Amino acid sequence: MGRRSIAFSLMMFGGFGSILVHPTAAQLPAAQQTSANRLVGAITAIDGKSLTIKPDTGSPTTVILSETAHVLRTAPGAKTLAGATPIAITDLVIGDRVLVAIHPAADGSAPTATTVIAMKQTDIAQQQQADQADWQRRGVGGLVKSVDTAAGTVTVAAGAKTWIIHTTPKTVVRRYDPESIKFSDAKPSTLDQIHTGDQIRARGEHNADNSEVAADEVIAGSFRNISGTVVSVDASANSVTVTDLATKKPVVIRVSADSQLHKLPPMMAQALAARFKNGGATHTESTAQAPAANPPSENGQRPGGGQRNGDLSQFLQRTPALQLSDLHKGDAVMIVATQGTPDAATAVTLLAGVEPILTASPSASRDMFSASWNLGGGGAGAGEGTQ
Repeated sequence: MGRRSIAFSLMMFGGFGSILVHPTAAQLPAAQQTSANRLVGAITAIDGKSLTIKPDTGSPTTVILSETAHVLRTAPGAKTLAGATPIAITDLVIGDRVLVAIHPAADGSAPTATTVIAMKQTDIAQQQQADQADWQRRGVGGLVKSVDTAAGTVTVAAGAKTWIIHTTPKTVVRRYDPESIKFSDAKPSTLDQIHTGDQIRARGEHNADNSEVAADEVIAGSFRNISGTVVSVDASANSVTVTDLATKKPVVIRVSADSQLHKLPPMMAQALAARFKNGGATHTESTAQAPAANPPSENGQRPGGGQRNGDLSQFLQRTPALQLSDLHKGDAVMIVATQGTPDAATAVTLLAGVEPILTASPSASRDMFSASWNLGGGGAGAGEGTQ
């Protein structure tokens, strides 16, 4: 079977074609068995013609390669199989990320694999680093002011600055899962799914005065700003309960491996409070971080692209990291979280030491986090990625 026939066959097997045309970040999508005839994940064991593949979520699956199985190696980010190289099963190594076309066995035994597309783990890591650098160089982000689907544009407020993001039919648009802050969990989306008030990131070429972006990629999501005081900390559940100052009701904030926790030093908090008290905002200009993918390496990328004026995400990276055990009853916190439910959400960013700021301005959380938001924790790498 020729390579074109293989590509066509992949399109017939559970939409593999769309995966090849729209790869997630620098790698195959988040490993998961999404249909009866495709499997995406990392190889954890090789025994002759038997491969054990571990999805990011779910249990490992063992498959048996058929006698006529096609095994190809391709580069991360490849949109077609044109550059794929046929390899032997002996060329596969543990850690390779693979997309496999499988046929379930009628007797319930291990399914048969007819096509394996593999990417080297090291190649994926290198591509992730390249993507992160590109987000730093060409990324912008902020809050959506308006969307013009007919013109394919999104107007974004980033602190005191406004950006116009231009999209085309080739622009990759994704939306964060309401319950996840990981770029790998983001789903393909469309421009009409972006709404006023959404958080957004885009990367692409900037115009001469850094006011417009021709976007190659856009990712958006809706997140909550919560200001409150700590009621209790449950270390065993990795959660903190706070009283939301806006609703006066308790909210359980879950802390995941991707959550970013920091504490403002007292002098820094006082300085920011003075700015809010005088009616000013932080006037940060958001420059989008790479989306989160596999924590922690892809989380907390340094911002880049555009002119900087005290970007908050960069600012947070210079503040002390915080542990849940450092929080105590009565502490004031400002939080960016997933939408979750009215009484529970997952933290994206939690900032403590903010008593002076909230005293100066109850809306400080919204004002500070609206311009520059941070999906992911403290490693080098958002998201993605975030992506």
